[in-house]
Amino acid sequence: MHNKSKDAGTSEPRTATQAVERALSMLVLLGQRGPSGVTDLAHELGVHKSTASRLMTTMEKFRFVEQVGSRGKFQLGFGIVRLAGATAAQLDIAREGKSICTRLASELRGTVSISVLDGGGATTVAQEPSTERNWIGLRLPLHATASGKALLAHFGSEKLEEVLRQPLPRFTERTIVSRGALTADLNRVRDRGWATACGEFDTELHSVAVPVRGPGGRVAGALSVTADGEHLRAADFPTVAGVLGEAADEILERLQQLAGP
Repeated sequence: MHNKSKDAGTSEPRTATQAVERALSMLVLLGQRGPSGVTDLAHELGVHKSTASRLMTTMEKFRFVEQVGSRGKFQLGFGIVRLAGATAAQLDIAREGKSICTRLASELRGTVSISVLDGGGATTVAQEPSTERNWIGLRLPLHATASGKALLAHFGSEKLEEVLRQPLPRFTERTIVSRGALTADLNRVRDRGWATACGEFDTELHSVAVPVRGPGGRVAGALSVTADGEHLRAADFPTVAGVLGEAADEILERLQQLAGP
């Protein structure tokens, strides 16, 4: 893999983007070649050895690479496996939950979705039925959606504090933008096991969501149903949440089977 740059051999990365590109190129080379020395990697990429060494030191800090014994060579580290595992878990929950979403969409007469945590939002990875309003791939706010609140309620205290310190954007008149009000709402989510959002992201839509746990017991995603206020009324929320909770348990069973003993 040759990616010689115009400043080969002497100059430093001119921008953060260039540094990221070079670091990623080094990871690709290690994946293709196996254990390699910094000198060889630097030559292949057309950068100074000191530049390659600094990038390698940073990646080693995050366990994306690790040294092979005392030979001065590096190989891909466990950090790569961890990232791949997280991606695989998201793909698994979408794949194993698809048929369940189809069944629930018919039973509950709404749009049933599975969302996963994606940075500072909840990204939809499965949706049934397919409609003109396609949510798949969209990152929705945690504080203004039922799925987001189902995920947010299970954050650790430090991670939750980071969210609560930030301004909460308002999307409708019913969006919760007060730290105190959101904290109280999340406490209710934890106590009863399900979250709701009534016109908080879209004025016409109501939604109910429950957390979906993975084989290790941690929350891996959220299962939700969304419909307009006439079809999904507040009085229906507890019953709907019960149906979603049973389906979330079914998804967990399937994920446990995939994980094996």
